[in-house]
Amino acid sequence: MIIGLVTALSASACYGVGSVLQAMGSRRSARQEAAAGPGTATTQHGGPSLSSTAKAAVTWEFMVGTVLDFVGFGLGALAARLLPLFLSQTVISANLVITAVLGIRLLGVRLGRREWASIATVCLALVLLAGAAGPEGGGDTPISTHWWLLAASVLLIGGGTVAVRWLGAKAAILAGLLSGLGFGVVGIGVRVLNGADPLAPGALLTDPALYAILVGGVGGMYLHTVALQIGSINGATAALVVGETVVPGALGVIWLGDASRPGYAWAAAVGFVLAVIGAVAVAWFGEPETAQTRDHHPEELLA
Repeated sequence: MIIGLVTALSASACYGVGSVLQAMGSRRSARQEAAAGPGTATTQHGGPSLSSTAKAAVTWEFMVGTVLDFVGFGLGALAARLLPLFLSQTVISANLVITAVLGIRLLGVRLGRREWASIATVCLALVLLAGAAGPEGGGDTPISTHWWLLAASVLLIGGGTVAVRWLGAKAAILAGLLSGLGFGVVGIGVRVLNGADPLAPGALLTDPALYAILVGGVGGMYLHTVALQIGSINGATAALVVGETVVPGALGVIWLGDASRPGYAWAAAVGFVLAVIGAVAVAWFGEPETAQTRDHHPEELLA
């Protein structure tokens, strides 16, 4: 349990720092494109074009943030094998707190009493969840459910990408939510993956869950990048937290047999709800830029 918690917290730190660096790269890229004059930075619906997303992705800040994301991805996958999903995903989603705190210094985010209270709520929720978590359920599932997981990941990422591009600048929260669901697919897929422990390459490569993990992971990273380009970092990350926490946590209990310690179900339920409420509140009350900053740098709205 302790190793799993340390692994999940390390993944959370990687994701939190990575998100801030990616937001910095996205903003710098948006400023450069705006300074260069009108071009192909946005689609006809006002969202970022594929070329603008690609340009943001090659800034040094974004590349370092992406490396941290990959490290967090690996640590998060390990945590999903060691802990119940409702605990591992919630601890990993605490990257929202790291993102908000680092944003004060690096992105000019201003946090008031309500924001700090929301962050404290998330921390309290993590304490409750850590104290209530019991052993994770089994990972043995019919292969047909692995095919369903792959189909769901393709539909989620493919349909979500089309929807986000169609909605354009209005799709920040949706993109963040869909990216969180994509990362949630990763957590579920890792738990049910065949051929991982002990390692059996044949079983691993023929398991549809492996490809669901790849689709969810890569698609989730792309949608998170789009969310950072067109919305606030706190809003995008909070939406990601909800998608990454609620669905995998519920499926872990219903499908995989995750459970709390005897007599501590109430603490797990309260902690889970508080984690989601606190995450949403950080985004609801938080404002990444002052009105004055937006007036002087309207191009950063794409960041």
